[in-house]
Amino acid sequence: MRLTVLGCSGSVPGPDSPASGYLVQGGGTSVAIDLGNGTLGALQRVLDPFDLDGVVLSHLHPDHCADVSGLIVYRRYHPAGPRCGALPLHGPSGTVERLRAAYATDIDDRLVTDLSDVFDFRPVRDAFCLGALEIGAVRVDHPCEAYGLRVRHGGRSLAFSGDTGPCVGLDALAAGADVLLAEASWPHDGNRPSGVHLSGQEAGEAAARAGVGRLLLTHVPPWTDPRQMLAEARSAYDGPIELVRAGASYDV
Repeated sequence: MRLTVLGCSGSVPGPDSPASGYLVQGGGTSVAIDLGNGTLGALQRVLDPFDLDGVVLSHLHPDHCADVSGLIVYRRYHPAGPRCGALPLHGPSGTVERLRAAYATDIDDRLVTDLSDVFDFRPVRDAFCLGALEIGAVRVDHPCEAYGLRVRHGGRSLAFSGDTGPCVGLDALAAGADVLLAEASWPHDGNRPSGVHLSGQEAGEAAARAGVGRLLLTHVPPWTDPRQMLAEARSAYDGPIELVRAGASYDV
């Protein structure tokens, strides 16, 4: 598999990166995992959005799904016309209503907006397939309904934390993964609320508990020092670690 980072800025787009979004490819299948603010433009640099085989949303905060509205416009109104049927889109409960509201022309239109020509809406489930990619979802600890995801193909596995605090779901998701793509959103200073995000140290601790082969840090907000996140993670995990960057690709 190959992971391409469309955006890795946490909570909001940053000066050097869109918000959260990732392209995972394997066995001829291309799936977008999250499409936060600015990621649709980044996607077009590596793949025609018509060539996507599916979209999976970890949760419905704007920094993870705002550019789905742009994808609607692209696939519905591109001058070349529709090239394929509705695109499978897996999301948490409320996904249809949230995306309708985001795309609607006015408040009275939000509940009747029809997106069925663009998306085949499907729930996030414990296990499902998109083309050659096998995907599993685990509920994680965040203020809204949120999932961590594990993608498998060709005997390799990529675990993605989504947005979460430390939890048993994250540990189960990451156990034995070849690569853990984990958020690292704030310093480990003991003054942060629980059940929202991981510190760099907590991301490293999760990787160590799970015995992952490699840790990739993402979702660092513009106001957080990425060097501190890297140092914290290294204090807890002695395997290979990298801070991802927008536009970079990584073999899994």
